[in-house]
Amino acid sequence: MDRGDFRLRADFDLPAQGITGLFGVSGAGKTTVLRCLAGLERGAKGRIEVARDIWQDSSTRVFVPPHRREVGYVFQHTQLFRHLDVAANIDYGLRRARRPPKLTRGQVCDLLDIDRLSRRRTDQLSGGERQRVAIARAVLRSPRLLLMDEPLASLDHDSRRQILPFLNRLHAELAMPILYVSHSVDEVTHLCDHLIVMRAGAITESGEIGQLLNNPAIFDDADTGVFIEARVTGHDAINQVTRLRFDGGELILPGHPPANRGRVRVRILARDVSVSVDTPGPSSILNQISAIIGSVADNGGPHVQVELIAGSSRLIARISRLSFNKLVLSKGQAVTAQVKGVAVKPSGQYRETL
Repeated sequence: MDRGDFRLRADFDLPAQGITGLFGVSGAGKTTVLRCLAGLERGAKGRIEVARDIWQDSSTRVFVPPHRREVGYVFQHTQLFRHLDVAANIDYGLRRARRPPKLTRGQVCDLLDIDRLSRRRTDQLSGGERQRVAIARAVLRSPRLLLMDEPLASLDHDSRRQILPFLNRLHAELAMPILYVSHSVDEVTHLCDHLIVMRAGAITESGEIGQLLNNPAIFDDADTGVFIEARVTGHDAINQVTRLRFDGGELILPGHPPANRGRVRVRILARDVSVSVDTPGPSSILNQISAIIGSVADNGGPHVQVELIAGSSRLIARISRLSFNKLVLSKGQAVTAQVKGVAVKPSGQYRETL
């Protein structure tokens, strides 16, 4: 697709379920991809196939119009019907469904906590409430594909943090593909299973989010890190800490255990990991993990990235060049990784801890 000096060249496969992040800076072409999928760019050339149905093929002049594409679309600005109350806005999506929704109206409203809002006018809602209503309307259309175009971008920081758990609940309950557009590292790492990275109208990387998180070509130093799969093993009510077990050892997190007390996905940023060559003494840092240096990435700057192997798990530490030289670190060396900050994402919710 060509539009003046902008050219879109996007070729990708979308997983049949889960959230796929479409990530890139403003102007990369993310919204244009969604518009093409929704049938809003009739002049686009190419082929779009969803579950073996051809929605668009310029070579054979096939074009399924937007109203027949069974797409749920959540915009950055909610576009709710102002003349209808919340309940009527939600029911609009339900009436347009061509098949029974995967979740009932009651289930969706409960997951998004909007039952209590049903008789309010849309101009009486907060930004986060309006966005949850828009999401409910899109989900109850029972789409084959749910498109979300930076749905949190227009919200303030507190509203974004409040709505993330609701999106995680839907993620856990919906068995449909979701394409989530964002330029926020926090959003895509909190929500997404897979990631597609765009630059200047082209796809440059794609894959599972955990595989791409430590790629400096995608995420800058402040956001480089890893994901670790772990499970909740216990809670100390007196000291108010929760224990997690992963292949390389144990993590201790302040606060209550996740609601499901099961498996969780832990995000550990490189900036929150330090390295010690000696066995540390008593410390306020709760998480101290025995590890082996796997590799060292040195780009010549003031910091060095050190890969740490703990069991079959990996950690990344971003330390100063001065510390690296003073400790005389090298590949294969036994060290202790001190983890200062952890973010844990159980099924259906997300919280950060220190």
